[in-house]
Amino acid sequence: MATNPKTFEGIYKEGKVELFETPDDVDEARVIVTFIPEGSVNIAERGIDESQAANLRARLQTFAEDWERPEMGAYDAL
Repeated sequence: MATNPKTFEGIYKEGKVELFETPDDVDEARVIVTFIPEGSVNIAERGIDESQAANLRARLQTFAEDWERPEMGAYDAL
C-alpha cells in the first residue's frame, strides 16, 4: 500500500475507472474519485498534443479489451 497520497488521471466509463498510468508501488489502496466536467482538462497544459492524446487512447484500448473479459468480473466484488 502506498504510504503517501498519489494522484493518477483516468477515465470513468460504463461503471469502471480506467487509469491512464499504473502506479509501480501500489498493489492495493483506498481511492477517491473526482468527476471532472467534460472538456475541462486542458491536455496542452499537460504537454500533450492531439496526436499524442490519440496515440495514448489507442495504446490504452488494449487494456480495455482485457478488462471487459468475463473472467475479470471476479474483481468487481473486491
